[in-house]
Amino acid sequence: MGVRRRFVRWALAMPAMIGCVAVADATAVPGYPAGRCEVPPEAQAEDTSNPDVVIGNGTPQSCTSAAVVNAVAQGGIITFDCGPDPIVIVLSETAKIFNDTGPKIVMDGGGKVTLSGGGQVRILYMNTCDPDQIFTTAHCDNQDHPQLTVQNLTFADGNASGELPDGGGAIFARGGRFKVVDSLFVRNSCDAVGPDVGGAAIRVLSPYQGLPVYIVRSSFGGDPEDGNFCSNGGALSSIGVSYTVLNSLFEGNRAVGNGANPPRAGTPGGGSGGAIYNDGNEMDLSICGTRIEGNDAVEGGGAIFFVSNNRTGTVTIERSVLAANSNGFESAGFPGIFFLAASDPTVIDSTITVPEPSPVSEWVAVFTVLAALRCRRR
Repeated sequence: MGVRRRFVRWALAMPAMIGCVAVADATAVPGYPAGRCEVPPEAQAEDTSNPDVVIGNGTPQSCTSAAVVNAVAQGGIITFDCGPDPIVIVLSETAKIFNDTGPKIVMDGGGKVTLSGGGQVRILYMNTCDPDQIFTTAHCDNQDHPQLTVQNLTFADGNASGELPDGGGAIFARGGRFKVVDSLFVRNSCDAVGPDVGGAAIRVLSPYQGLPVYIVRSSFGGDPEDGNFCSNGGALSSIGVSYTVLNSLFEGNRAVGNGANPPRAGTPGGGSGGAIYNDGNEMDLSICGTRIEGNDAVEGGGAIFFVSNNRTGTVTIERSVLAANSNGFESAGFPGIFFLAASDPTVIDSTITVPEPSPVSEWVAVFTVLAALRCRRR
């Protein structure tokens, strides 16, 4: 116990020694290199050769928080010109999309830009049902625009704790359409407890006509200290949303709440879906060419939590690897997965293995949570 106490004290002090805004690894290539699943045309990266808005004038100094916020408010095709080197842009406020600036909105970082919330703010926000962002139809919960794509970007240290609507430390997206291509999400977070709070990296609600959200060649977490964490859905969280995840990586993400959903008596609820949290009715989860490894849930589904309340939803796992994902409970025969669905998950040419106990990884998780909390108190 003495060793653990010393470790916790070190964890609390560490942010002061290393600083609270970390620089993402500019050499990191997002996605799972061994993934070889076909990407359909609608899930491909968007053409940004003729941008509507360019952030920066060729120097790092020109790429500011205000420049990002203003560009996102204008909408359209957005690129960056911040000089030849990788850059971290720390936002002092959330960049918010206005629903009348599309219909297509694309953010492309060219593989060199990190947008950081500095451990203080959510990074990107889209909500077709938020009157402050302008209503554009009479059915805000089912409209085909804005059509948001983020590509070739890193989202780091976003924090949606205490935000309403909740969840989505890096990105909150309600309505319209949404996809992620060739992007990296590290150290993002949202509220640490709550039965339906979720999506440390991404929270999605009400996509147009239930069309799938595409996650393509993207990474969530990586090294232990880079994992994303929230009450539920350490990487992805949604209600009634279908995901198609292709050639991507989920590693070191955590669902840190406790009490599950509905919450057990005397608990705040949460703790499910270490990597992916799906709840709702008609929805499907399709995973192909993807590695989900070393994620953790205090409650159900260290890798995947999937509950279709009316038992119409399906889970398909193809040419993928699920390894060493730990949790409080799981469905029999499916390590790291808890599901209530139309049938058992369909598993094709995939490997699903159980975790090996590692006290060191537990300490790293403690360090990451405590370090993030200390940054937010600054």
